[in-house]
Amino acid sequence: MEAILPTGYKKTKVGVIPEDWNLYRIDEVLKRVRKPLEVKPNEKYQEIGIRSHGKGLFYKEFTTIDEIGDKSVFWIEPDCFIVNIVFAWEQAIGKTTSIEIGMIASHRFPMYKPQKNVLDLDYLLYLFKSKRGKYLLELASPGGAGRNKTLGQGEFAELKIPLPSHQEQQKIAQILTTWDEAIIKQEELIREKEQFKKGLMQKLLSGEVRFDGFTDEWGEVKLEDIALKMQSGGTPVSSNKDYYRGNIPFVKVNDITSSGKYLIRTKTNITQEALNNSSAWLVPQNSLVYSMYASVGFVAINKIEVATSQAMINIMLDSKKANLEYIYYFLFNFQKNIHSFIETGTQGNLNAQIVRNLKIQLPSLQEQENIAKALSFVDCEIDLLKNELEAFKEQKKGLMQKLLTGEVRAKV
Repeated sequence: MEAILPTGYKKTKVGVIPEDWNLYRIDEVLKRVRKPLEVKPNEKYQEIGIRSHGKGLFYKEFTTIDEIGDKSVFWIEPDCFIVNIVFAWEQAIGKTTSIEIGMIASHRFPMYKPQKNVLDLDYLLYLFKSKRGKYLLELASPGGAGRNKTLGQGEFAELKIPLPSHQEQQKIAQILTTWDEAIIKQEELIREKEQFKKGLMQKLLSGEVRFDGFTDEWGEVKLEDIALKMQSGGTPVSSNKDYYRGNIPFVKVNDITSSGKYLIRTKTNITQEALNNSSAWLVPQNSLVYSMYASVGFVAINKIEVATSQAMINIMLDSKKANLEYIYYFLFNFQKNIHSFIETGTQGNLNAQIVRNLKIQLPSLQEQENIAKALSFVDCEIDLLKNELEAFKEQKKGLMQKLLTGEVRAKV
């Protein structure tokens, strides 16, 4: 049984849209513009590029005729829709402005002027940043993945898009721009709070700033002096696939670099047999996992029992000597200095003995706890800001879907 259309909507080849919206071919509302550049010797030119995933334009270093070679290049025209034909399917799109006047782009970056009073440029950008827009760009990019999946000019011209009135397009773009501005502001707040944390961490962990009531001198110890156990992990034989079908969380470098302060899950699990047949061991929860190979100096507190690869050294602290979170922050802050300890070779690595001998500035246990609490409070503020940012992004995504399909109408 065919679904009943909501009042005020109609069925089209691109789906259900409001009755007062119309379908247009791209070549009806966009006109390609090209102003060829005659490259001159000894002149310098600045090319633009376009990031994927709707992240817009960026500027390359100045270039010369020798570097440009025989490729066709064009002057940037302002107020155009511009696309990287090689990565259009990844939403490598943007708009040109007066800022780019005097810059150039190669033939891989065609530019299009929207038809005046019919198509709003910002609306079009939001349309192509949407899920539906990505589908259309992929549809117009035949071929295999990567550089073989190129936007075809003919296929692009034939795409059909639903458009409300020009005034409603502008209103939709205005609403979504407001959300984008809120997201940018939230990202700025996060950066500011992270910079504040860096400064506070440096002052608290060096003793430059002390809490009231603490005047005793700090000691200096080796990391191994405050540990009950320090031991690297091991990797089971990779050819035995059955080893990786267990339920023991197995930490690799990418787990620790993406975990944040607390390690609560891993992408890989191993079996007890794998554990028995390798130098990996079960690291109890509330230990420190510290990376020594490739991505060096990353640290996390494991909140679950884990095994790790040999790229990590696992540290069980003596709670009578050191506060777990204080040592976490000390090692986290120490990463900026870690490169002076790295062994030279094909990639920067540490060895277990270097980590064992790391010097730790150690106040009393009570002051360690106070420092850890202060920094944890800032971390909580940062996490809250990040959660709000993700909520903003999800809300904007949902609103964009509804506005661009006409499910929710923008009042003009």
